[in-house]
Parts: sequence; C-alpha cells; structure tokens
Amino acid sequence: MRYISFLAAYVALFPASISADSNLSEPLSSQQILPDNFKPPQVFQNVNLLRNTNLEKGYVRETVNVVVENIDSKPQTEYYIPFSVDVIGNIGGLEVRDKKTPGPSFKTELVEYDPYSLTQFFRTSLPQPLSPKSQLTLSITYHILSTLTPLPFKIGQSDRQYLRHTFSTYTPSAYPTLKQKTKLKFPSPDVPDAVGGSPERQGSTFTYGPYNDLVPAGALEPASVRYEFTKPVIHATLLERDIEISHWGGNLATEERYWLTNQGAHLKDNFNRVQWAAAQYYKPPTSALRDLNVPLKVGSLNPYFTDDIGNVSTSRFRSNKREANLELKPRYPVFGGWKYSFRIGWDADLKSFLRVLKSPEGGHVLKVPFLEGPKMGEGVGYGKVELQVILPEGAKNVKFETEVPLVKVEETVHRTFMDTVGRTTLKLTACNVADEARDKPLIVTYDYPFTAAFRKPVTIFLGIAALFLTAWGIGRLDVSIGKQS
Repeated sequence: MRYISFLAAYVALFPASISADSNLSEPLSSQQILPDNFKPPQVFQNVNLLRNTNLEKGYVRETVNVVVENIDSKPQTEYYIPFSVDVIGNIGGLEVRDKKTPGPSFKTELVEYDPYSLTQFFRTSLPQPLSPKSQLTLSITYHILSTLTPLPFKIGQSDRQYLRHTFSTYTPSAYPTLKQKTKLKFPSPDVPDAVGGSPERQGSTFTYGPYNDLVPAGALEPASVRYEFTKPVIHATLLERDIEISHWGGNLATEERYWLTNQGAHLKDNFNRVQWAAAQYYKPPTSALRDLNVPLKVGSLNPYFTDDIGNVSTSRFRSNKREANLELKPRYPVFGGWKYSFRIGWDADLKSFLRVLKSPEGGHVLKVPFLEGPKMGEGVGYGKVELQVILPEGAKNVKFETEVPLVKVEETVHRTFMDTVGRTTLKLTACNVADEARDKPLIVTYDYPFTAAFRKPVTIFLGIAALFLTAWGIGRLDVSIGKQS
C-alpha cells in the first residue's frame, strides 16, 4: 500500500504544460531515488512560519506562509518539503509560489521513493538562486483528501456528525524554525474535543502558538481535534469527463460520469424512509447527500441526468442570460458508506469556447474548464479524473496547457459514426483533485486544415453513392428460374 501511495503522490505533481505529442506513460523514469537515511542539506532556516488549516470542507486545505533565509555561504535553489508516509498518497494540488511577487508556481517534484522511509520529500526549485543571508517568502498550498475520519463511526439517521483531524502543532519542516504558529478554521464553534497542545479558542478558530523557541528540523507534536460537520463528505472515486467538438454542427457536447461515495459516518440502524420523508418539510442538517448543484456556462442547453436504471426525472434546469444551473436529486439519500453512480451531459455553442487563428495550417484554440461538476459548500474531492477532449477528424499537431497536475497524457483515436480514420483524442488523467480546480482552464491548440472539413460530407456522399450503385447493380441481375428466350 505504501508503494501505491507514493506513486499517486509522485505522479500528481507532474508538469501539465506539455505537448500532447509526447506520451507520459512512464512517469517514474525521471525520478531521483534517494537512500532511506536521506536528510536535506541544512542550508535554510525558517525565520517565521504561519500555517492555516481550513476544515470547512470535506477535505483538508492547508496554506503555509514561511519566510526562508539562506544560512549557507553559497547561493541555494532547492527547498525540501517533508510529508509523512501516511498522508503523502493523499496530497494534491501542491503549489509553491513567491508570496510577494505574483507569477507562476515553482517546479515541484517528489525526489524520494523509498518504501522503508517514514518521511518523503518534495523538492521545490527556486527560479533564482537565493543569495547567502537573503530571505524569500514562500506560499505553499495543498489539500489532503480522505484523511478525515468520523467519530463516532456510526450514528443515528438524524444525529449530528463529528469528524476527527489528526495533525502536528509543529509544522513539519526539513529545516529549523525560529518562530511559528498554526491556525485551524472549523465550520462551526462546536469542537468538543481537542487533544494535544494548548490552543487559543476564538469562535470557530483555534490558534496553536506562537512558538518563539527554536524548533529543530523534523520535530513533531501530535494533536487531534474533533469537530461538528453535519454535512456529507462527498468523494468521487472516479470521474470520466468527455468533451466532444463538432465543427460542422458548431456544438460542444460534454458528458460526465461519476462514481460518488459519502465518506461520512455510517448509519447504526436501518434506513427509515418515513422518518426521512417527514424531515424534508423543515430540512434539518444531515450527513446524507440529498441534492447536487451543477453550475454550467451561460448558454448551455439540452441537459440530461441518468443513472444505472435510466433517466432520473428528479432534476431541474434553470437557464437565463446571467446563469445556468443544473439541480440534481439522486434517487435516494446517500448516507455515509453509501455509493451512487450517474452521468450528466449538456450541449453548448462552440463559438463561446473556440477561436480560429489566421494561419495557413488552420490553427484553432480551444479553452474549456478542466473540471466542472457539482459546486457544494461542503466541497467535493476526486480520487481520479479522466478527461477526454475529442477533436474533429483530421485534427493534428495537438498541444495543450493546464495548471492542474497530471498523472498521464495520451493521444488516442476515437471512432464513431461515419468516421474514416477516427477522431484525434487527447486524454488527460489527474489524481487527488479538489473542486477548487473548477476555476482552472484547459487550453488546447490544434491544426485543422480546410480540406479536413470536407472529409465527413465526402464520406457521406460516397457512402450514399455506393448504396445506390449497389442497389442498381442488384436490380440489374436476372434471378429468374425460367429459360431465357
């Protein structure tokens, strides 16, 4: 299991701005393997560190702002970020930036892959060497999926739900820290248990520290909190998202297939339908998933909602000049440990997403959201996302760019009705994705020659002509039994 978690954590940080002509089916080929007793060179010290942990959603979101100082006699470019073996496989969306200077995130990669080491490191490469005695303020952001555990594990149908979060009051660091503080933000002030440390409570916020004494590298101070979270802990183990481009129809068709589960507390008794129906009149807080809200782009049309049984009529689509919302209601409430798989789809005007370049090669630029799907206050985590962009037949020289870290990139062929050689398809795979990726675009560029646009009508014409010729030829055959005169 450690091997799988390391693999998922590593591939989740691969660079996403690459050409689709290259195949990244072997992502571990460039990984640097270090010994299990590896220790980052002590060339930095954390002058001041502030960690903000947000627990308002069904997963953990952390932001670490740290002032780093080079204490070595030479310029340094590599900063190491440690994670324990228990959580590294659930880390996603790791980004390191210069807090004071806006710009792209720094290159970050997993540099150790040893199944016997209890700590693994991510290495961040600074864009410019940090001179001796110079300081740099880093902003490190990431989220951790599937680590919150319900306590108690089983509750009644109408009981409140409590989650437990285990952490260290000292922020894990590969370097000594002079001063640090940790803040926890809860969804409500209802926090009955806090073990370890002496937090300062202020409403729904706990503050550990400040710790003004020198904290050595790798020091930990275990702690845990149990807080009220009477909402569903929504997690999609798999999302398959298809975007199909049609130049002739001027249409962009989207279909998404979900395998959802609720990671909240399980029911200790059998589900009571009568009790559930009676509670819908005043809709109290519940740990069950009862509906999903999917905001769509303005101008979306022809939505549908189906599951394994067939069409689900308990949905509502509202569209106007300012917004478009698809409101979904599953066939049954999804309590903790329950699962629900379904698919949704819709159409949109291609002009809103595609731009044609004035070039001899017929260049096109497509800009679509990498992730859409439900937008919920309690958040949605995705274990694995498989995105397919199906381009028109004849598209070539496909390239793309996205900020979402990817696991795998493939260029395949998708064959459908009346195709000849098939449609060029770009397939992107990402792991440990949070719903915050909704705001991140995917930009795809490709060449679509003028002659390729006539491939489909020529194929249809030749097919119809072949049909008529075949019918005419059969009609000219003499299949009579009698003698010819």
